[in-house]
Amino acid sequence: MVAHRPGRSPGQRFRFEQYLNYLNKNGFQAHISHLIDENDDSKFYAPGKFFAKFRILLKSIRKRLKDLRLAKKIDIIFIYREAIMLGTTFFESRLKKMGIPVIVDFDDSIWLKDVSEGNRNLAFLKRPSKTPAIIRLSDAAFTGNNYLADYARKYNSNVKVFPTTIDTDYYLPVERIANNPICIGWTGSSTTLKHLVMAIPVLKEIRKKYGEQVCFRVISDEPLIADIDGLKNIRWKKETEVSDLNEIDIGIMPLPDNDWTKGKCGFKGLQYMALEIPAVMSPVGVNNEIVDNGKNGFLAEGHKDWFEKLCLLIDSFELRKKMGKKGRQTVIEKYSFHSQKDKYLKYFKEIAGIKSNKE
Repeated sequence: MVAHRPGRSPGQRFRFEQYLNYLNKNGFQAHISHLIDENDDSKFYAPGKFFAKFRILLKSIRKRLKDLRLAKKIDIIFIYREAIMLGTTFFESRLKKMGIPVIVDFDDSIWLKDVSEGNRNLAFLKRPSKTPAIIRLSDAAFTGNNYLADYARKYNSNVKVFPTTIDTDYYLPVERIANNPICIGWTGSSTTLKHLVMAIPVLKEIRKKYGEQVCFRVISDEPLIADIDGLKNIRWKKETEVSDLNEIDIGIMPLPDNDWTKGKCGFKGLQYMALEIPAVMSPVGVNNEIVDNGKNGFLAEGHKDWFEKLCLLIDSFELRKKMGKKGRQTVIEKYSFHSQKDKYLKYFKEIAGIKSNKE
């Protein structure tokens, strides 16, 4: 049970969709029941359009009611974040009563309120406080990092930490050359552009020092509106995501330090690192586990620190190349599909065992 169609959501793609073929080869068959289709997408996240959103909501309720009728034929229910976008646990509760093993998976601090800009006026329909109930009603919780796991363990003893991973056979780096200009880049959704805004003063100072020797690239579903010379906005597309990222020489992931960002799984940084792009990241949450500061990337805190570490990378092609290669090795060893696939399969077999025991 998920919100978006396959291939649409980065969270879905990198949390579980990339494992479906592997599960299939090992005896599992998956059916994805999503709520928001391609035609609904633009309406659902746009400001206003309340009638269209009401129609999507009714359609979603009907879809989940149908899922309940079909659930008796299912061995395991996998829920990414929540069964439906409303503040109810009705569907999770019904599945629990039916005795069907349920896995809930989340990679953000979903117990906190975080609403897209287009749906801010409808925030009252959501209820993040339902998260503990969803975890309690599940037979297992998969979380993207230890911070999320610590929260989940308050409500469920069967918690598995499973990092958001990269398919390193798909994320292939290009041969790095000493580019001029050197491109500093960021990728992410419109909901996280607010984090990039934090870096604007540093980027302006970098441009002031280096002039046309540096440029900036933002890859997102919405442009960054900022008065920065040398800035180029690139519309994110699944088909070109790797080639667009490979145009970057230095990747950045600025974050504020708060309860929401501590739940982040470092995915932007992992994307850069997988492509041998040296990453500069805020020392928040799991970023501190991913980055060995100064070796496979940089952790930077505060304007001066960010400026100095970006300058080190701009000034040295050899440092960029060396750090980039170590970054990719880290991803291959700890945060890649291949490094985690057997553990993922093991978790599903354990849940299938719950089903067998109940029968």
